[in-house]
Amino acid sequence: MHFAPGDLQSTMANLGSKLVNAIKDKGKNIESEMSFFEHIEALRWHLIRACLAIVVFTGVAFYFYDIIWNDIIMGPMNVNFWTYRQMCHLGAALHMDGFCITKIPGKLINTEMAGQFTLQINSSIIIGIMLGFPYLLWELWRFIKPALHEKERKAASGFVVYATFLFIVGVMFGYYVIAPESIAFLANYQVSASIENLFSIDSYLSSVSTLTLATGVVFELPILVFILSSLGILTPKFMRSTRRYAIVVILIVAAVITPTPDMLTMTIVSIPLLILYEVGILVSAVVERRKIKRNKDLMES
Repeated sequence: MHFAPGDLQSTMANLGSKLVNAIKDKGKNIESEMSFFEHIEALRWHLIRACLAIVVFTGVAFYFYDIIWNDIIMGPMNVNFWTYRQMCHLGAALHMDGFCITKIPGKLINTEMAGQFTLQINSSIIIGIMLGFPYLLWELWRFIKPALHEKERKAASGFVVYATFLFIVGVMFGYYVIAPESIAFLANYQVSASIENLFSIDSYLSSVSTLTLATGVVFELPILVFILSSLGILTPKFMRSTRRYAIVVILIVAAVITPTPDMLTMTIVSIPLLILYEVGILVSAVVERRKIKRNKDLMES
């Protein structure tokens, strides 16, 4: 096959151009990969600092463990606990018997050689996570913030404060309402008077911590709604149209969170969740209005 000199030069020029473009594309890919790994590295250090904060809080909890165990963890096992006193006052005001908790039968036992030491370690870690959660949110916010536009930063400027507030309210609600109600019911429940309740320390700690932490996480619902609405996944119209289904889901969640079968406890748990859902609708509506306004300003400009 015969190539003219002009064709050969053109072919070589095309090959050279393709080679240069391939090198440029490879450089861009390497640059994007480096950028990705740099983000991973930055996230790693944010998480490391958050974990160090949790370790510090865990050490503080371990040092002051006597106070934490007697006054906080064992609080719901004491008939003088704040919740039980308020229930007695409520029963007296409504002239209804059965509200006052006069006894919490049962005894905590340890069935493992290292059980009590493990109990102190595990409960200290749980306290450390609770205390370090706001700092974890702060580190995550510091990681996400540079990727946001100025208006998005202003719109989400109170993220850490709101998320921390909701988490604390949820933890307090779980500790002062759900946990004592559940413990009082389960401790007083008897199939037969001949059966004595002996609770392992692991079972008791697991019940208190799970009920408390789970409620704190559930109370982050408005924050989740804000994120999903900002991404365009949720809209207030959709949340209003699915309200009846949400009520059913909330009742199921309340039944799962509270191991007690009585309707009073389920109602007490369901009401805040329903309020949080309605707050979520308002949050989604605010996000949607901001999006519409932003698009309108963009079109006018």
